[in-house]
Amino acid sequence: RCPALPGGSFSGLEPMGLLWALQPQKPFRRLVKRDVQTPFLLQLEVFEGHGEPPGRILAQVQHERAFLRDGVRRVPVREGRIRATLFLPPGNGPFPGIIDLYGAGGGLPEYRACLLANYGFAVLALAFYGYEDLPKEMKELHLEYFEEAVNYMLQHTQVKGPGIGLLGISKGGDLCISMASFLKGITAATLINSSVANVGAVLRYKDITIPPLGVNANHIKVNKSGIADIVDALNNPLEGPDHQSFIPLEKAECHFLFIVGQDDRNWKSEFFAVEGSKRLQAHGKEKPEIVCYPGAGHYIEPPFFPMCAASMHVLVGKPVMWGGEPKAHCEAQIDAWQQIQAFFRKHL
Repeated sequence: RCPALPGGSFSGLEPMGLLWALQPQKPFRRLVKRDVQTPFLLQLEVFEGHGEPPGRILAQVQHERAFLRDGVRRVPVREGRIRATLFLPPGNGPFPGIIDLYGAGGGLPEYRACLLANYGFAVLALAFYGYEDLPKEMKELHLEYFEEAVNYMLQHTQVKGPGIGLLGISKGGDLCISMASFLKGITAATLINSSVANVGAVLRYKDITIPPLGVNANHIKVNKSGIADIVDALNNPLEGPDHQSFIPLEKAECHFLFIVGQDDRNWKSEFFAVEGSKRLQAHGKEKPEIVCYPGAGHYIEPPFFPMCAASMHVLVGKPVMWGGEPKAHCEAQIDAWQQIQAFFRKHL
């Protein structure tokens, strides 16, 4: 209830400022939650004075931030080739179903899926490489794997039909667009700072092959700190042979929501969203919803995760800047979280 004292990392009335203004002690670290079954534990301490080293400690308290709400079930899924975790809300379903995909970092992040399940959605966090017995590298992706996951959700007794939703960020976003374009049973797709071209790996489905969008390494700028700015590295999917990597999203039979950080330095998310919208409308499809956030960077996460300004990029092999200004990015995360839930409630 009290405004921040001057000279800190935020100003004004910021009840959550201690969380969203956090910065990594080691550079190029991004705060994520690896095990959603335990809370984040925050040790808050108040010291006398403002000097270094700090004065005597005046007060301290531990603050817990839980991820799994009481009654939410966490179910590891190892069916066929699927490597995933299903989160089911408390109560008797069926619940609206969503598949949640992260980006080129691989592995199986569960925290966003888990938090969404707290609000009444059955959410499948799906790994697609770099996890257990899945491929170690993202060289080639097969849409049949994702089709298995869609069918798993459509057949699940706790998932309300007739279709499901998709939620993807970054590379996960263009995978969601490919799923919506080629697979049946998708009703709604939310894409956070997504490309509308296939990026980073060959995509195959039956006899269809979509090549990855070309990259021009000469367009990568590296600053004095060794951090790369890769926003101009990808070719334009509207030009030359690169148009083959543009995903045929006009084939999709679903509603689209594009969430765009206008200061995304990973790639041109707003350009991609606008071109996707043009293509849908040119084919007589419904205009997608596009929500733009000035001052927001690439990693638009659930509310109050601190903004990651720069971290290692698996495909680039060096730290890259993700863009964003902390306060604007925080506000974008709060609003986007509401937009995502409202969109899925409306269409699922």
